Amino acid sequence: MKTIRKFPHAIKVLEKGVWIRLKRGDQLAARIWMPEDAGPDHPVPALLEYIPYRKRDMTREGDEPKHSYFAGHGYASVRVDMAGAGDSFGVMRDEYARQELSDGKEIIAWLARQSWCNGKVGMFGISWGGFNSLQVAALRPPALKAIVTSCSTDDRYANDMHYSGGCLLNDNLDWGTTFFSILPLPGDPEIMGTGWRKNWKKRLEGVPCPIEKWMKHPTRDAYWRRGSVCENYDAIRCAVMAVGGWLDGYTDAIPRLLKHLQVPRMGIIGPHGHQWGHSPRAPGPAIGFLQEMLRWWDYWLKGIDNGIMKEPMLRAYMQRDVPAAPWYADCPGRWIGETQWPSPRIKAEKLYLGDTGLLSEPTCDVPRVAVTPQTLGLAGGEWCPYGTGGEGPEFPGDQRFDDGASICFDGAALRSDLEILGATKVALDLSVNRPTAFVCVRLNDVKPDGSSTRVAYAVMNLTHRNGHHRTQKLISLGGNTV
Repeated sequence: MKTIRKFPHAIKVLEKGVWIRLKRGDQLAARIWMPEDAGPDHPVPALLEYIPYRKRDMTREGDEPKHSYFAGHGYASVRVDMAGAGDSFGVMRDEYARQELSDGKEIIAWLARQSWCNGKVGMFGISWGGFNSLQVAALRPPALKAIVTSCSTDDRYANDMHYSGGCLLNDNLDWGTTFFSILPLPGDPEIMGTGWRKNWKKRLEGVPCPIEKWMKHPTRDAYWRRGSVCENYDAIRCAVMAVGGWLDGYTDAIPRLLKHLQVPRMGIIGPHGHQWGHSPRAPGPAIGFLQEMLRWWDYWLKGIDNGIMKEPMLRAYMQRDVPAAPWYADCPGRWIGETQWPSPRIKAEKLYLGDTGLLSEPTCDVPRVAVTPQTLGLAGGEWCPYGTGGEGPEFPGDQRFDDGASICFDGAALRSDLEILGATKVALDLSVNRPTAFVCVRLNDVKPDGSSTRVAYAVMNLTHRNGHHRTQKLISLGGNTV
């Protein structure tokens, strides 16, 4: 990856002594990149990234090129440690708490008041920072004009690391232990001064075990509805760019946001995992995503008519011949664009599960019986792959092992290319002989050599079959439960 080091504007970086004092008294630590000539005579728009990972070390490698790029093109780019994280005072107790979002709104107002700011603010982030960009936007800070949300979701229960289809994800435990290790980390004495030790002690004594809370909420209750912008898409009034990758667990949120938001919006879906689109991590090809973000900011924060809003609402990478492998560096394919979403150019195709395979017409079926071994899913990879190689099969590998332990419905060999863009749905009639049951459905591409590549999948806890707001016991009929 080429690193750009020369910019239109010379840059200055401020960190020591940069504090944002909140109304309730806590101080948040910030690092600011801005043009050297930014000031009362030359105010510039501000960009905010607001996350709980220590800016002094945890994210410094990624922060530097990103924020420098924006500053070098005429923006004050600001990286803030949340209250209770990094060099900011306070104690953090959970994800996306009301305090976090209220603080975000207050930070935006603070930025807009600075003498070097022209009063217009954009907010961006990936993962956590993508989540709270949407959530803070729903609070409608007057100065917030546009956001970029990457690898995030509009629905914390349906599309996050905790549950999928009512089933507990491994990622819930993985992320929960990681988050628990981050919460009590101390700040840097060089930034926090003599108060660092006292605040660290507060963190050590005050942080909870987040996994315990998450597992106490196995249904889509008020806990998960908080911070899920799907509860009221209309609350968001600023422009939204939603970004992700096909291998990431959060991609389904992008078409939902494009469909339901009533503001200027744009979506980009690349081939990558839980990474920025310009990241060199697998799989590629990477894109010049910083350049795309800059065009977005220039349009919404500087009023430069660069044509970006005349471009397709959704740009997506159509993958071709995806390797049936747990890791690969690049994925062949091409970029396409859809002027609106849902797209009137895309037609739905309905297929039926039949005795002889996947059929175009319904048939009278003989019931099929599945006795599923506990080893099913070993080739599934991670729900949220980061593209770093992981500690095991990070991407979904060859599905033949899992296919052999499943009921399969094979379609006829394709006579021409088939491209799929959009959500797949399946309707099943099931009977089970256990009080609790789960179903997993996979859509696979079987190649001439017999290898099987997963295209899409979904899991469902059948006690949630009528909705995720409550569990519903399986009903006994003739010795079976259905």
